[in-house]
Amino acid sequence: MEILKRLNVTVSGSGPRALVFVHGFGCNQRMWRLVAPAFADRYRVVLLDLVGAGQSDLTAYDPARYSTLEAHADDVLAVLQALDLRDAVLVGHSVSATIGLLAAIREPARVARLVLVAPSPRFLNDVGYTGGFEPADIEDLLDTMDNNYLGWSAVMAPVIMAQPDRPELMAELHNSFCSTDPAIARHFARVTFLADNRADLPRLRAPALILQCAHDALAPRAVGDYLHAHLPDSQLVVLDTSGHCPHLSAPQATIAAINHFLKPVRTA
Repeated sequence: MEILKRLNVTVSGSGPRALVFVHGFGCNQRMWRLVAPAFADRYRVVLLDLVGAGQSDLTAYDPARYSTLEAHADDVLAVLQALDLRDAVLVGHSVSATIGLLAAIREPARVARLVLVAPSPRFLNDVGYTGGFEPADIEDLLDTMDNNYLGWSAVMAPVIMAQPDRPELMAELHNSFCSTDPAIARHFARVTFLADNRADLPRLRAPALILQCAHDALAPRAVGDYLHAHLPDSQLVVLDTSGHCPHLSAPQATIAAINHFLKPVRTA
């Protein structure tokens, strides 16, 4: 059970199936507080902090081991194994949508369904693919993080949240960035923004819900369309909100979309 302590795993709710919520870059499990409780009456709700984030064991973050997203997928699967979970629903935000995808491909018996919240299999543009960023954009972003992480956090939090009339949400994301160890954040950012997992999409057999925001600077609409076209069994729902964090900016719409997706396997 060491993995449960390392990732600061918390479990609540009841039911024969589990919903496992995995946060995005620079965040922690608290970011699910407006969504996860809505399912606790029907599911076991599992929350965790990826190694290097939140209240996880920061000493366990080995840059060599976590040089790919597969290592985080290993950790998520280790949590499912420790809790003896099968047929779970993985809910992953941003980079953790990809982490959940990798976990589901590797052990399909443990992951029955995926909810991909503001996902992107590749942030960089490519021939025939719009990811949202040119290589120079990513290098500038990473260089800024290396040289002035707090300044980067102050600039990027409003861009990522994109809710100018709700400054409390932008402040929360900024504070979350600032509470992350800068060295870990810089390393994880490089792994995240340079990853390319498009080739993994056809390997997924579990049904997937793609939750796309109508206006998202990090994952433009073309990314959601691409995922929907390349995931064998997927649904695409475009939420009427701006930014990259609909579980904070539009929690009720996020809950409704997940509930609709889970209807075929909803428990009594």
